[in-house]
Amino acid sequence: MRDQSVWRDINRRNRDWLRPWEATIPPPTPHGPVTHRPTYRQMVRHLRSEAKAGRMLPFVIEYQGRLVGQLTVAGITWGSMCSGHIGYWVDESVAGRGVMPTAVALVTDHCFRNVGLHRIEICIRPENRPSRRVVEKLGFREEGLRPRYLHIDGGWRDHLVFALTAEEVPDGLLARWRRRRAASAPESGRAARPPRNSTNAPGNPTDPWN
Repeated sequence: MRDQSVWRDINRRNRDWLRPWEATIPPPTPHGPVTHRPTYRQMVRHLRSEAKAGRMLPFVIEYQGRLVGQLTVAGITWGSMCSGHIGYWVDESVAGRGVMPTAVALVTDHCFRNVGLHRIEICIRPENRPSRRVVEKLGFREEGLRPRYLHIDGGWRDHLVFALTAEEVPDGLLARWRRRRAASAPESGRAARPPRNSTNAPGNPTDPWN
């Protein structure tokens, strides 16, 4: 609950940045319940309840000691599946610094090595090229299209499915991500830095989710 004011400030500043990719509440059906976007306190209580039930792993993302985003492992299923799916968002101000791929790699390793999951999915709108770059950099496999999968930005949107299993990263996803970053660095040995611009809007050359 202590993060409420910081969380609200980040979301307010990033409203236009996040809106095209953010889940929304669909209109109620004639016989369905009327639901509303949760308040911050309701969101936190829901995340805690689902985590306690073993169905969710909620995280905040910190960069240089400050909160810059969220990452949640949801839909955790045990038994013969042992699977979950990851969703995330990040503050535009830290785009292009490797924050999101690193966060996804850390959490994926935690799910495989400590939690005991076998498969992780990430579902992304085909139009969300920056977010797709995150999974491409990390080596998630594209498995296909789920038509009208989630209600996003006021409508039912198609999503591409990307997945990874524990056997595909025996040394850990973070280790593989670090090797790939090192291999793509300039010959001088200095860390590669992606280009920046003033907007970082989706569709621009930079990767707002990384």
